[in-house]
Amino acid sequence: MADRPQDPTLTTADGAPIADNQNALTAGRRGPVLMQDVALIEQIQRFNRERIPERVVHAKGSGAYGTFTVTNDITQYTRASLFADVGKQTELFVRFSTVAGERGAADAERDPRGFAVKFYTDEGNWDLVGNNTPIFFVYDPYKFQMFIHSQKRHPRTNLRDPDMQWDFWSLCPESLHQVTWLFGDRGIPRSYRHMNGYGSHTYAMINADGERVWVKFHFKTDQGIENLTNEQATSLIAQDRESHQRDLYQSIEAGQFPSWTLHIQVMTQEQASSFRWNPFDLTKIWPHADFPLIEVGRMELNRNPDNYFHDVEQSAFNPSAMVPGIAASPDKMLQGRLLSYQDTHLYRIGVNYRDLPVNRPRVPVHNYLRDGQFGGMRGDEGTGHPNYFPNSVPGAARPDPAYAEPAWALGDVVVDRYDERQDDYTQAGDLYRLMGEAAQQRLAHSLAGAMQGAREEVIERQLGHIEKADADYAHRVRQALAEAGDSAAASVRDEPAG
Repeated sequence: MADRPQDPTLTTADGAPIADNQNALTAGRRGPVLMQDVALIEQIQRFNRERIPERVVHAKGSGAYGTFTVTNDITQYTRASLFADVGKQTELFVRFSTVAGERGAADAERDPRGFAVKFYTDEGNWDLVGNNTPIFFVYDPYKFQMFIHSQKRHPRTNLRDPDMQWDFWSLCPESLHQVTWLFGDRGIPRSYRHMNGYGSHTYAMINADGERVWVKFHFKTDQGIENLTNEQATSLIAQDRESHQRDLYQSIEAGQFPSWTLHIQVMTQEQASSFRWNPFDLTKIWPHADFPLIEVGRMELNRNPDNYFHDVEQSAFNPSAMVPGIAASPDKMLQGRLLSYQDTHLYRIGVNYRDLPVNRPRVPVHNYLRDGQFGGMRGDEGTGHPNYFPNSVPGAARPDPAYAEPAWALGDVVVDRYDERQDDYTQAGDLYRLMGEAAQQRLAHSLAGAMQGAREEVIERQLGHIEKADADYAHRVRQALAEAGDSAAASVRDEPAG
């Protein structure tokens, strides 16, 4: 019989070996447990903190890793690198979920399904956060939180309340399209593998020439659409509340990798201006007859997470995570979600949630965000670079104008980044000239003293600004700097030898 490989030694979280974790350290055979049993204390403390706040929506979910492969050239619409070449592959992570139910809800309930995809592109992460429906119940962000409240538990009874649900829906007729979908045959997918996914919102694509089109994203299941009747779902829930999780996990473990074909619909600005509905209304679709599906690529899920909590529960998807060539639209709900999702991750997981492996971009990250509770060090920290911008420190990260999005017309206004800086010098010079000569001298010496220790190029840059405000002002500061320099040199000469 072959020798069994030696098991690794159990250790504390700090890496120290543990001799016994079955018997607490006590003062005497039946005495009290000692605080000195640090491994026991660590185990208790960590156990008390194992759970993080539940997602307010999409709390019950399943996930898997996979790849996306481009099958059709769409570079006429977008400069996004992940679509650059037919055959190009990009790693991704997908999380499926129910929407209204809590963590303990059954997978086979009648509920929309979340369909969130994180593409680890070579230009950063792109999160396409959608549902298994191409529409939603409301189109204005003011109504989103209220809608979710109506679908959750009554604040007094703590029960799901049909009066709350239908009271809200009946007062929001724009919800009828999604209600019809939800209570139709597709309202209970057989599994996550047997449903489509949609970006739902309207997004922008921008090509290498700076031309913008509006798009919608469609993931069509290659397994075929299959659904459950009310009776089938009731029977399944009685047997297995984790039916969709089990199906996805076991299928991937068996090598039966589920896949979806990604398509886009494309609308020009001219078409958007004359379209019979608001093309940015989340409660409306774009008819396929008017805007046919264009194949983009194939998504395959082929690897289960090693740790559900780390990879699925702590995964965080942001509609605001977009890459060059993909941008937002005037869709009101999308605009609200650009803030909402990021904000909930900051609360639920912590400001450094992107340090977690499932959320971490696969490319170097360089920015001026620092520190914060939870999470480890980003790759750009500890380099000696400053944590502010603008700066002139060699080697520090800089914006690249090549990635600028083109301006675009939004009704009578133009959306762009405007530099509204005006004359920065006249009023500073006026203030200087209001001072008496003694006050001007004190100002010059105060500035000169404060500049000690700054790099020469920084001081010269600041003097250039002062010169534009008033020539005498700059002259006095230069003189004060020279005097301060002479004094410092004299001080060094006067110091006794060591």
